[in-house]
Order: sequence, then C-alpha cells, then structure tokens
Amino acid sequence: MTYQFKWSVLWTGDSGRWLLQGLVTTLEISALAWLLAVFLGVAAGALRTVPLRPLRALATFYVEFFRNVPLLVWMFFWYFGVPPFLPQAAQQWLFSHGAEFWAGMFALGVYHGARMSEVIRSGIQAIPRTQFEASFAMGLTVFQAYRLVIIPIALRLIVPPITNESLNLLKNSSVALTISVAELTFQTRQVETYTARAIEALTAGTLIYLVLCVAIATIMTRLERRFAIPGLIARVGGPA
Repeated sequence: MTYQFKWSVLWTGDSGRWLLQGLVTTLEISALAWLLAVFLGVAAGALRTVPLRPLRALATFYVEFFRNVPLLVWMFFWYFGVPPFLPQAAQQWLFSHGAEFWAGMFALGVYHGARMSEVIRSGIQAIPRTQFEASFAMGLTVFQAYRLVIIPIALRLIVPPITNESLNLLKNSSVALTISVAELTFQTRQVETYTARAIEALTAGTLIYLVLCVAIATIMTRLERRFAIPGLIARVGGPA
C-alpha cells in the first residue's frame, strides 16, 4: 500500500492559521516561562551559595521540591489545584483570560527555575574565590557583591548549560497541550485530526520545533562568544 503525500493540506483551509496560532502561543508561553525561570533560578542559585543557612535551606527546599516532581504533575497542579484556593474575583478573571495558558506558564517557569538554579549555582561556585575576596575588600556588602560582581560573571560562565535548559523549556511547552493550551503540538494534532494526514502534520510540527531550537542555539552561541571573559572563559571556536 503506497502512501500518497499531500503537503498542500498544511496551507489550505484552516491548517496554516492553526499552525501559525500554535507557533505564536508556543513562543508566548515559552518566553514568559523563561523569564520567570531565570528570575527564580538566579535567586535560588545565589541563595544556595550565601553564608546564611536559613536562606540556603529555603532555596534548597524550592529546588528539591520542584525539580523532582514530573512537569506533567505540575501542569495539573497549577490548572486544577491552585484556582480553588484563589478569591472568587481572581478565579473569574483567570478563567476569562485563559487559565490554562497561565497555569502552563507558571508550571514551566517554576519547574525550569528549579533546574536553572543548579546551573547558576555551579556557575557561582566556578568563580575564583579571589573575586569574592576582592569584592568584600572594596567594601561591598554580600548583596552588593552578588548583584554587581558574582551574578554577572556567573551568567557569562553558564551560557552553554543555560542554552540547553532554555531549549528544554521550549520543547517541554508541548506538555501544556494536556491542559488544553493551544500551542504548536496541540494545533499540529488538530491539523492531523481534521485532515487525516498524520505524517504531513507531524512533519510540519517537527520542522518548526527544529527551526526554533536551532535559531535559539545559534543566538546563544553568538552571545557566548560576545560575552566571553578573556582568561576565564574560552571563546567558542577559538583558543582557550
């Protein structure tokens, strides 16, 4: 039995519009979740290296609690478990403004924030101890030293692993289809259902994800080259 490909189904009827809407939704939920993840990751990663034990314990609890539970569970938790505890006005606003989208965004952001915090912690611990000592010798407080010296250096050290985690976040946004977020995978499945063309629809979705990930990786590689610190970070493709 020979399968007859019909690629025109991807841009005829509503298919093209669905795929475009899915792409836009994927980019929106991934971008917002990434911002949240970076904020939480920087905060938790820094707190796990400070001298104060209560702050380290708080950050450790956040990391271990959120990164060791499957992302799918967090999707369901934020969508089904959190809204009933909100005030009635907040519930009404949420369900009239895409509750599934915000639940998916928070699930992605909190989950990957816990994972990014470990990357950032490793970056901070890779900084020579002399940087800390020099910061304190200049009269900076612990907070000022982290904000002005340590975190900026750590962020430049961890571009490659942060790139990997960012790509994982983008790809994991597809899990949001389980709570009815109309992102790219959701819309790809919709095209497949309405056209009965699984290979064409899934190939389109695969290629879109591939292009997005390659584009992000390329941008991050250029950033890594641009912000490499001579003597501390070897330039990509150049001498160490």
